[in-house]
Amino acid sequence: MYWNPKIETMSRDEIKEIQSERLVNLVERVYFNVPHYRHAFQDKGIEPGDIKSVDDLKNLPFTMKSDLRDSYPYGMFATPISEIVRLHASSGTTGKPTVVGYTRKDLTTWSEIMARALTCGGVKRDSVVQNAYGYGLFTGGLGVHYGVERLGASVIPISGGNTSKQIMLMQDFGTTVLTCTPSYAIYLAETMEKMGIDPKSLKLKNGIFGAEPWSENMRTEIENRLGITALDIYGLSEVMGPGVACECNAKDGMHIYEDHFIPEIIDPVTEKVLPYGTQGELVFTTITKEGIPIIRYRTRDISVLNAEVCNCGRTHVRMGKVMGRTDDMLVIRGVNVFPTQVESILLEIGETEPHYQLIVSRNGNLDELQIAVEVSEAMFSDQISGLERLQKVIAGKVNSILGISAKIKLVEPNAIPRSEGKAVRVIDNRKL
Repeated sequence: MYWNPKIETMSRDEIKEIQSERLVNLVERVYFNVPHYRHAFQDKGIEPGDIKSVDDLKNLPFTMKSDLRDSYPYGMFATPISEIVRLHASSGTTGKPTVVGYTRKDLTTWSEIMARALTCGGVKRDSVVQNAYGYGLFTGGLGVHYGVERLGASVIPISGGNTSKQIMLMQDFGTTVLTCTPSYAIYLAETMEKMGIDPKSLKLKNGIFGAEPWSENMRTEIENRLGITALDIYGLSEVMGPGVACECNAKDGMHIYEDHFIPEIIDPVTEKVLPYGTQGELVFTTITKEGIPIIRYRTRDISVLNAEVCNCGRTHVRMGKVMGRTDDMLVIRGVNVFPTQVESILLEIGETEPHYQLIVSRNGNLDELQIAVEVSEAMFSDQISGLERLQKVIAGKVNSILGISAKIKLVEPNAIPRSEGKAVRVIDNRKL
């Protein structure tokens, strides 16, 4: 196991001391090496000497995804390209991708953090990890891969897709840990059912799932269908990649590796820092990265921070499950709606498949929400009265819990497109 009690059970004062020392060094380095930060500091009237501890973090400017895009490709790098040994990038579906670079030391640090995260998630040296995150410019696949190797476990670098082969390798290679998106884990479970394969016949014990928000009810669904322990992992390319935080078996929040990342929760509108226990937008500052260090990066992810000591003994701050994103959040007739809220309602009712889409349109000046939900073959072939009853149950729950009316459309199995990566949950047809 890759367990570091000296680091992971430090007191809050010790964590603050390490963070303060590293933050001071970071601020000086980016001021002199990254023009964007030098100008951003000057605009706020800040010089490196003004930052003396982590208490001064709130005075520093935020970094936005647009800042990375505007500096494409290497403008945010703090080291020359000759010292960068690997490049990753986002998909760039809305324009130029965001580019991140890693020095050799960054890769060593990332591997060590990821090994810690995997250990936190129950991976051991004798584990066989089937890594179904995508390899390539996306950080997920290679991030997990190098962490598994650093830990000393066995990795199967299958990447995403090729579902029937995934299942064959689980059987033949004795996979004990599955890493992929939660929506793909459900898809694997569905495919096993169609193939007549009982998950209990496999050696699979654990799943570490991330890259998209998922609810507690989705966790229950995955655990029941695959017969495993399903844990959440968090990361994003701009901050490091996977491994920024990971759950332990207590399933009470993801441990953030605070010796490398300083987390904050802010009000996304006022940008004020919020206290622990308050829901808001997650912000990260990296304090050990060399290639592309980042200050107060607004993730757009909605979460909550908990500084209490975990039952597992780890003392680093934990983040709750991501509730959604400020840029995924739908505002429908003045009501904030996240896909995970709808997912939780559907899974709680339990008469539908875990595949759905929120389709928003505008009729005149009025927003209309339609929720397309898959039902089983038996239910879809049942009497119309049964389908009408289920529609009313779902509509009633959505109305009572979210405070908004929605049209429920029940569709046949496989009508909603599957994804081997992140599931597409929202289609917004409004011209906003």
